[in-house]
Amino acid sequence: MTPTRLDPATTALFIGDMQNGFMHAQGAYARGGASPTAFWEIVPAVSALARAMRAAGALVVASQFTIPTGRGGASLISPHLKALRPFLAQGAFAPGSFDQAVIAELQPVDCLVEKVAFSAFYNSRLEVVLHRSGIETILFTGVVTNGGVASTVRDAHTRDFQTLVIADGCAAMRPEIHAATLADLAHVTRVIDSQSALDLIG
Repeated sequence: MTPTRLDPATTALFIGDMQNGFMHAQGAYARGGASPTAFWEIVPAVSALARAMRAAGALVVASQFTIPTGRGGASLISPHLKALRPFLAQGAFAPGSFDQAVIAELQPVDCLVEKVAFSAFYNSRLEVVLHRSGIETILFTGVVTNGGVASTVRDAHTRDFQTLVIADGCAAMRPEIHAATLADLAHVTRVIDSQSALDLIG
């Protein structure tokens, strides 16, 4: 069941991959002609929720999709991503880069977690941060609904975190994919809107 109130001391807001590289006019996706406007439509809801969570003393965590670098600074892009997004050039989403940074509209965040696969739990410090911060409940926002968000929610579920997905705080490349993913996630999580989440904090 959806809780009637959230305890800020044990609650975290997760902001998934809302970065310059995906969203900014000078980011990697825009340079490749693939920056979807739907991503910006959720910023007001996520920003309002982040402000409320920070004011209440809850933890705000953001994942940063990252393409590691190897020999000579070469971008170590996974084969499936290279095939899917051939426009990603050398240096895109590199550690410390403009692409990797969370958009200004959602800063500051309490903790940044580099993410190298769909799930933010994979080969990252996210679980350590959450456990050591005493987190039991995670509110999920971010992009894309059917990729990083869905994968991270499912991993959180298997780790016995209570999860809530904020429907108007997530976006996919197409609205029908967003809707279908939320319907599917409803089997493992609660899906609510941002106003309902704000009511749980207040």
